[in-house]
Amino acid sequence: MTHTLSPRLPRGRLLRSTLLLATGTVAVVALAGCSSGSNPGSSPSATSTSAASSAATATPAATETPTPTPTVAPAGTPVSLSCDQVLTLDDIYSFNPNYGSAPDFDPTIATGKTAAEFKGLNCGLLNQSSGEIIEVSVTQPNNVLRSQLTNEAVSSSQIVPTYGTPPAVEGYFSASGGTGVAQVFTSTYWITVGSSAFFEPGDAEALVAAAVSNLE
Repeated sequence: MTHTLSPRLPRGRLLRSTLLLATGTVAVVALAGCSSGSNPGSSPSATSTSAASSAATATPAATETPTPTPTVAPAGTPVSLSCDQVLTLDDIYSFNPNYGSAPDFDPTIATGKTAAEFKGLNCGLLNQSSGEIIEVSVTQPNNVLRSQLTNEAVSSSQIVPTYGTPPAVEGYFSASGGTGVAQVFTSTYWITVGSSAFFEPGDAEALVAAAVSNLE
């Protein structure tokens, strides 16, 4: 009699295998659940970091630039005087009776040209005998121009105390190129007197004194 042998697993072994398989399935499902549940939790952290970064890199407020102080230019106020107010006929006659007003006068000396540039007054006195001309100018400078003119006078001329008493009146004299020029600074005016007839400060002193007195 032939017997067919069919293998059989012991009952207890089969039960253990079934339990292990079930346990593994539950563990996989649990891990999958934890993995998928962690993604939403990361969003608030990323948003907070982005906001903090934006705040840290914010552009600072612009600093106001101070307004520069305007620069004052040298200038002169128009002189509202006539030549006979600066030097009267008596003043001119006392200086030298041969002198009178020079018609159609234009300044040729540098000081007179500067006076014309800054709205000053220019007057000419003509010697009727020799033809020599004395050039007289009066300028009313602002502080900047006055400072520039004074510095130029100090550097190129000699101080003349007899023209007036400093600081109310500052006097200077220079001789160059055959022309002598006297300069006087009062509190208001810059007065110049120049001529080829002036060789030293005393030659112009009478006219300077008369002009200063008339303009006080």
